[in-house]
Amino acid sequence: MAEHEAEKKARALKILAILKKTYPRAKCSLDYRSPLQLLVATMLSAQCTDKRVNMVTPALFARYSTARDFAEADISELEHLARSTGFFRNKAKNIKAACKIIAEQHKGRVPETMEGMLELPGVARKTANIVLGNSYGILEGIPVDTHAIRLSKLMGFTNNHDPNKIERDLMQLVPHRDWLNISNLFVHHGRAICIARRPMCSRCPLDKLCPKRGLKKARRR
Repeated sequence: MAEHEAEKKARALKILAILKKTYPRAKCSLDYRSPLQLLVATMLSAQCTDKRVNMVTPALFARYSTARDFAEADISELEHLARSTGFFRNKAKNIKAACKIIAEQHKGRVPETMEGMLELPGVARKTANIVLGNSYGILEGIPVDTHAIRLSKLMGFTNNHDPNKIERDLMQLVPHRDWLNISNLFVHHGRAICIARRPMCSRCPLDKLCPKRGLKKARRR
């Protein structure tokens, strides 16, 4: 068992190196200028593409610039601005509630700890890791989104389905300094090559290292 885990870690490091070389400019694909903007954008991105979120946030951030602004926003207006991201009522409610806490308990500044982030309505570990890592350079864990879930399973890094358990599995394989980077790399690779409905395995630089677990041959190109 120990040898198996050692081999898996060695393979993970090789995959990480190749992904870094393939996507040297990989970074968060959400547009933001502050920790607050990134928090709001990430909350809007749930079950929505980053591209769509980036189309919505310019008007949103022009209307609301501080946590207090969001906290005091008219909920109908907030819902209207968030509508095209889907589940807009719940997102608007959580954004307003989270910003109320930030304004009243954190002097308008997004918390810099995992504990503080997880106290915000609508914020789980993925969102917290994205904001802490990108805004403050604090690496508490690995953001596990749909790309990370799918690719980590395909690559044989985890057998789990729960994002928190997948995060722990990845943290055992990836060096701490790359915890944020691996998430960004998964996103870029998932969009460019390892596309959910039509993965282009024949063009993939990871083809020989990836066991393609759960992937039917008919879906490979």
